[in-house]
Amino acid sequence: MRVLILGGNGFIGATVARMLVGHGHSVTALARETKVAMRRNPDIDWVRADIANLSRPEDWRPLLSGIDAVVNCAGVLQDGARDDVAAVQLTAMTALYEAAPPSLCMFVQISARIDGVAAENPFFATKRRADAALTTSGLPFVILRPAVVVGRTAHGGSALLRALAAFPLVTPLVFGQSRMQFVSLDDVVEAVREALDGTIPAGSDLDLATPETLSLAEAVSLHRRWLGLPPSRILNLPGFCARLAAGAADFLGHLGWRSPLRSTALEVAAGGVSGHSAGYSRKLAALDATLAKHPAGLQELWFARLYLLKPVIFATLCLFWLLSGIIALLRFDASTAHLVDAGAPVAIAPAITLATSLADIALGVGIAFRRYAHLALKGMVGLSLAYLAVATALSPALWADPLGALVKVLPSIALAFVALAILDER
Repeated sequence: MRVLILGGNGFIGATVARMLVGHGHSVTALARETKVAMRRNPDIDWVRADIANLSRPEDWRPLLSGIDAVVNCAGVLQDGARDDVAAVQLTAMTALYEAAPPSLCMFVQISARIDGVAAENPFFATKRRADAALTTSGLPFVILRPAVVVGRTAHGGSALLRALAAFPLVTPLVFGQSRMQFVSLDDVVEAVREALDGTIPAGSDLDLATPETLSLAEAVSLHRRWLGLPPSRILNLPGFCARLAAGAADFLGHLGWRSPLRSTALEVAAGGVSGHSAGYSRKLAALDATLAKHPAGLQELWFARLYLLKPVIFATLCLFWLLSGIIALLRFDASTAHLVDAGAPVAIAPAITLATSLADIALGVGIAFRRYAHLALKGMVGLSLAYLAVATALSPALWADPLGALVKVLPSIALAFVALAILDER
């Protein structure tokens, strides 16, 4: 069977793709970024495309040529600089249903429970309308509605669970008593396989969740034990902390950063992720069994600890470079005089001050935007090395300065390398 996977580079989609290849299927995976995915999974036929731009049936027809089944693992939590919820989850899907050839034998939709908390949120509202359009499209379909998905890897909400579990000394939680249901990523992938081979009959609409319901605090505690960390005291934070975090995360979303703390996720967390029925016939692995199946190693602990440090690292670099440039401009004469004292020619010292100040500000602004962060980080390293080289040539004695004028540049270079190492989201 030749299968097209939408969101093939995502948390669920990548695992589905690998499973299908392992079972002898021919897989075409559609994703916005494919360069790394192609190296990781060369047996998959990768297609680079943004689903948000596939808004007409004619946009889909070339992609559907020769395809026997479609698995939709794509989704957008919230509108942002890189995301359009309605375009991805509704407009593109209705165009796809119209373009699908009569020979298509199955359409598997990874959806969500759409009648619970936050049902009118754009994420759930567009899911609901797309699901309804699929059921009336005439296509053979199976809709799967997983609860919180936990697997060997982590992304979004599951990554946040690990990060909270690794928080030092105490575990800070908002909505710690919210009830949650979980499902193993392996079980979701197995349900997709059963839908494609006909074990799950066409027309099925199934919840995927274990019967157990845990509080958020209990789920974090299980993850903390899985990471090998001792129990910690729960620090219950007031609701306004969630609103502040959501406001900051939503703002960052407009700069291209996808945080699991955005208002949509926190709205869901406040009401809990529960109420899933036990309509799926096969027994699903509980959260503790899922974690035990994939024992945590040092790399999981590093990831969990770095996850919440990532925004701190990027904010520190952003402020460091912005303030460096702004202060130099505000104290322009003193900055210029300092350059002259260091050995710079008097005639060009003002131009050097202006150019370097603007460059510092540009790099600080650049790292704030996800789209330009990689380039900005490389620019920080390159410019820092250039500053060190020029300063060493003009005034090598600065290396022995009691205030560490040059020595202090080295930690900022190291921090930029750390930021580059943890920049990628997938």
